[in-house]
Parts: sequence; C-alpha cells; structure tokens
Amino acid sequence: MTQDTSLAAGPATPPSTGPATGAPDPVLAGYRASIDNIDAALIHMLAERFRITKAVGEYKARTDLPASDPGREERQISRLRALAEDAHLDPDFGEKFIRFIIDEVIRHHERAKNEA
Repeated sequence: MTQDTSLAAGPATPPSTGPATGAPDPVLAGYRASIDNIDAALIHMLAERFRITKAVGEYKARTDLPASDPGREERQISRLRALAEDAHLDPDFGEKFIRFIIDEVIRHHERAKNEA
C-alpha cells in the first residue's frame, strides 16, 4: 500500500507494526496515512481561514469596527453545532473547537486595531 503524501508537509508517518510480530501492519498504516492527509488538509484550511480573517481584522481596524461581533459569533456557533450533529460529531467538541478559533481571531483583530 502506497501512502499519498500530496498534502503532507513533512516526512510520512513511519509504517505501523502489528502488536505480536513487529511486522508492518498495512491496514493500520493505511488508516494512519489517511489521518496524516486529513491533518495536513486541516492545517492548510486553517491557514487559509486565518489569511481571510486577517484581512477582515485589517478592514475592521481601518473602518473603526469592533474586533468582535458577538451576534455573528453566536450564529456561527449555532450553525456549526448543527453541522456537527449532522456529521455525527460531538457538538460540544465542535463548539469548543470553533470557540478556540474565534477567540484567536478576535485576538488578532484587537492586535490589528492597536497597530492601526
């Protein structure tokens, strides 16, 4: 089984071995290759999201808008909790994840406002 490392930014995870023999376990290696590719995609998607929110923060700083928009944040959290439920992902986990991102974005926006 060949590992697709097209999204990976570094060396691939070493082959997995079976518990009893120490021989490479192709099933586990395949799962881990998929996880590695998903992790790489997540990083690239987060980087793109932060490029866009950086532009939003700069715009807000230029136009004297507040760094946060609590109404939008709550709408986003509600929307993403529903998406998490539809995807069979724990909505509490989804909310914690998006709140972490929102808090980081607000911090960046506040920094942009202070630097303007």
